[in-house]
Amino acid sequence: MIKLEDSYSHKGQRKALVKTLERKGIMDKKVLEAIATIPRHFFFDSALHSHAYEDKAFPIGEGQTISQPFTVAFQSELLALKPGDKVLEIGTGSGYQAAILYLLGAEVHTIEYNQHLYQRTKKFLPKLGIKAHFYQGDGSMGIPEKAPFDKIIVTAGAPIVPKSLLKQLKVGGILVIPVGDRKTQKMMKLTKKTAKQITQEEYDSFAFVPLLGNEGW
Repeated sequence: MIKLEDSYSHKGQRKALVKTLERKGIMDKKVLEAIATIPRHFFFDSALHSHAYEDKAFPIGEGQTISQPFTVAFQSELLALKPGDKVLEIGTGSGYQAAILYLLGAEVHTIEYNQHLYQRTKKFLPKLGIKAHFYQGDGSMGIPEKAPFDKIIVTAGAPIVPKSLLKQLKVGGILVIPVGDRKTQKMMKLTKKTAKQITQEEYDSFAFVPLLGNEGW
């Protein structure tokens, strides 16, 4: 385990963040507990530690961001995770969302397009005791050799719902993905009722970095 300081002040700031998320409508107690447990400041450069518990996205280098806590909680809640669910995360980034998924009991498979972020996060997360399967490549195409998945979460804005991801979703599975243009996207929840029947629900607008790849931008 890595030796990083998680002070009473940090824990207090996480409690305050959880209350903010509750006020914004997050109701899943397990999701809120995971947010309260994972030290978000561990995922920030030390110069930005004072901002770690603001409900905002922040840059992590390579043109990428660590998502706003509300966004992480909202997507996690939509997934309706059950312990042992095999989850594919598209866009590893800082690893914060993967850490939340792990705490929620998921078997996490996470793929990152950017080589530098992939290398950095693959080394970092295990030091926190977070177990995940890491991959580098085109997330818009999923990971066919590891399919099918119970749940798929996309943490980048897509122009369309990639057909590859729907193919890799189990019947009864859920795909959560922001779809729109490069500036704003609508959060979508797709449920695979049968091999050919997929229901779709649309939620609020969000702003993600673009999903890169064959079925992305």
